[in-house]
Formats: sequence, C-alpha cells, structure tokens
Amino acid sequence: MPKEGSAYYPNCKAARAAGAAPLYRGDPGYRSELDRDGDGIACETK
Repeated sequence: MPKEGSAYYPNCKAARAAGAAPLYRGDPGYRSELDRDGDGIACETK
C-alpha cells in the first residue's frame, strides 16, 4: 500500500479511473481541493 500522500490525482475523474474513489481524509491521494463539501470525503458520488 502506498504511503499517505504518495498518490496524486489531478481530479476526481482520474481518482475514479484508478479505482481509488471515494478518497477519505488521510488516504493516499486525498486533497482538500477534491473535497467539495469539506466533509473529509473527496470524489464521493451522491
């Protein structure tokens, strides 16, 4: 498993394509820029 912060997804489309979404705060690749509502879950589907 990659270390926290070692994955980078430029956007949620890329995270989904990699099978990484949703991203939770603390997960590799999580960035606040991808967390639209600030709830600690990025690239979530509604």
